[in-house]
Amino acid sequence: MKRVSIFLIITFVLTWTVEFFMWKNGGLENPATQMLLTGVMMIPAFSVLLTKWFTKESFHLKPLRLEFKKYFRYYLIAWLGPFFLIIIGTALYFLIFRSNFDPELTLLRKSMQAAQTQQPIEITSQMLITTILIQSLISMIFAPVLNIFPTLGEEIGWRGYLLPKLDSQMNRRMAVLLTGIIWGLWHAPIIAMGHNYGKEYAGYPFWGILAMIVFCVFVGSFFSWLTFHVHNPVPAAIAHGALNGFASIGLIFIKNAPSVFVGPFPTGIIGGIGFVIVGIWCWLKIGKAGVEKAADTEIDSSMA
Repeated sequence: MKRVSIFLIITFVLTWTVEFFMWKNGGLENPATQMLLTGVMMIPAFSVLLTKWFTKESFHLKPLRLEFKKYFRYYLIAWLGPFFLIIIGTALYFLIFRSNFDPELTLLRKSMQAAQTQQPIEITSQMLITTILIQSLISMIFAPVLNIFPTLGEEIGWRGYLLPKLDSQMNRRMAVLLTGIIWGLWHAPIIAMGHNYGKEYAGYPFWGILAMIVFCVFVGSFFSWLTFHVHNPVPAAIAHGALNGFASIGLIFIKNAPSVFVGPFPTGIIGGIGFVIVGIWCWLKIGKAGVEKAADTEIDSSMA
C-alpha cells in the first residue's frame, strides 16, 4: 500500500493546491481559472509517473494498447452508454416533474435568436427540434474524442493505477467502492466552489461533496467494469468524455431552476438513475465468483 499512499498524497496535494489558487482568484466565476480544470484532470496521470519514479517502479505503455477489434463491444458501450443513460435520467425527471418541462424550449430559442447576425428570422419548432437532434448527434460522435486527453489523465490515475493496486490488496468489490469514494472526495474543493451543485443549498458544501462521492461510486463502478474487461483505462476515459460532453442536455428543456440533487442532470438522483442502476449491476457482476481474481482479469501486473 506504500505506492498507493504516495500516489494519493501527490494527487491530492497537487490538485488541491491548484484549486486553492483557483478559489483565491475568483473560483469558478473567473473564466481564466476555469481553464485550469482541464489541467487539473491531468494531475492523476502525472502523479502516476511521479509515484513510479519515486518508488522505482517499472513503466511501460503496454496497458494502453487499444485492441479495438477484440474488445469492440466494450468500446461501443463506453462510447454510447453514457448518452443513453443520460437520456433515460433526463426523460424520467421530466416525466415526474412535468411542470418544469419547457415545451417552448425558451432557452434554446433565445440562444438561436441571439446568434442571428443578419435580418432576424422566426425560430420555428421544427428548427428547434432539428437543432437539438444535430447537437446531440455531434456530441455523441465527437465528445468522447474531444475530451479524451483530460479524461484519460484522470482514468490513468484512478482506474489505470489506483484500482488495480487496491484490487491486489482486497476484495474486488471493495476496491471498486473505495476507488469511487476516493475519486469523489478528490472533487471536494471544486464542489465547494459550486461545481455541479452550486452553493445555494442547505448544508453547503457538505451535502454537495457527499452527493459527488455517491455519484462517483456509481459511475466509477461502470468505468471499473469496462476497465476490468478491456484491461486498460481507455474505455473508461471514452465513457468519461461522453458523460462530460452530454451531461447538460437537460438544460435545454428546463423551465425553472433545476433541483441540483434531483435532476435533470446526471449528478442528481433522478437524472442519474441510469448510472445508479448500471453502477449497481456492474458492481455485482465485478464481484461474482470466478470473476473476482480470474487470471484473465488480472490487470495489476501490466497496467499498474
